[in-house]
Amino acid sequence: MTFLFPPKFDTSIVPYFAFSFVVIILNFQDAFVGSDWSYPFDARIIIYGKNSVGKSNLGLAIFDIVTHLTDKNVTPGLYDYYLNSDGCTSASFAYVFQFDNNTVEYRYSKGKKRELLTEDISINGKLLFNYDYQSKKGDFNNLKELNPTLNLDLDDIDSVLRYVINNTSLSELHPLKKLFRYVSSMLWFRSLDENRYIGFKNNTNDYLDFLLEGETLDEFQSFLNRSGVEEKLIIKEDTDGIRRLYFDMPTPLPFMKTASSGTKALYTFFYWYKTAADVSMMFIDEFDAYYHYELSESIVLILEKMTNTQVILTSHNTNLLSNRIMRPDCYFILSDTGITSLVNATGRELREGHNLEKLYMSGEFNE
Repeated sequence: MTFLFPPKFDTSIVPYFAFSFVVIILNFQDAFVGSDWSYPFDARIIIYGKNSVGKSNLGLAIFDIVTHLTDKNVTPGLYDYYLNSDGCTSASFAYVFQFDNNTVEYRYSKGKKRELLTEDISINGKLLFNYDYQSKKGDFNNLKELNPTLNLDLDDIDSVLRYVINNTSLSELHPLKKLFRYVSSMLWFRSLDENRYIGFKNNTNDYLDFLLEGETLDEFQSFLNRSGVEEKLIIKEDTDGIRRLYFDMPTPLPFMKTASSGTKALYTFFYWYKTAADVSMMFIDEFDAYYHYELSESIVLILEKMTNTQVILTSHNTNLLSNRIMRPDCYFILSDTGITSLVNATGRELREGHNLEKLYMSGEFNE
């Protein structure tokens, strides 16, 4: 099965996006078996699909690269059931990055314990190395040109690529450095539970107190008010000496214990929006599960301002299907047979005046 993400950015408007990100993933959990998926990837996209079709697994598959190339956080339990349950013994991944005029192709496979079985990387079609962790054999001829003194005793190495990047003096403009920065800045989180996330940070020790300093509390208060939450907030020091967030009532109420699920989801979104400003890719799973449809649109418009970030959202909210919010080729439908944009899911030429939601609900985009 294949996932293809070449972005279609106007680089004269957003010069930062001089790269593309391609993912090819084979045999990753049940939802991905037997499909060959290839689709364009713009700066911000929303993915729709029925329950249990694989939207969450898609995000986990894309972010697998973070789990072994970085030390960033991976919330325990997210990858417990890793391989396809139909008896496959490995999962294979391939990523293609385009940095300026340089194309980096990175492939690897993993076993049931998520340990690397094979790994290889090419730059502009030239193999840098390949390695088989089971036979302990590989081709390192071109790697020796990059770093002639690199110790190739790899017995205790979890990832050759990570080892090479960490032990080779490279220019910050080198494609491997750019790849590592991009992967280290990827962020996955979901709104359905309290701050489960992959990537970007090693920890979120500031999750409960990032509002305590400066003007951040006022910003969050304003954000909640614009989102329809009218209660005022205060910081109050508890008897244990710890300052915490409260609703400002005659009898103050602790925010984290009394806020609704939707308000807590807004807190989590605001936390990442404020503390992950330089994230390279943001995947928000079920981003609006607790939101009113008008609030969902407001969040999408906020994300539009993150011009240096590629954003993937999953949703069931068809109210967002509007040319007023995004172009039709930024909306995707995930099904048992594949994934496709609205543009490619119909023979109709979609125009600005079309009501995308009505077309979707009427079955226009059914495969």
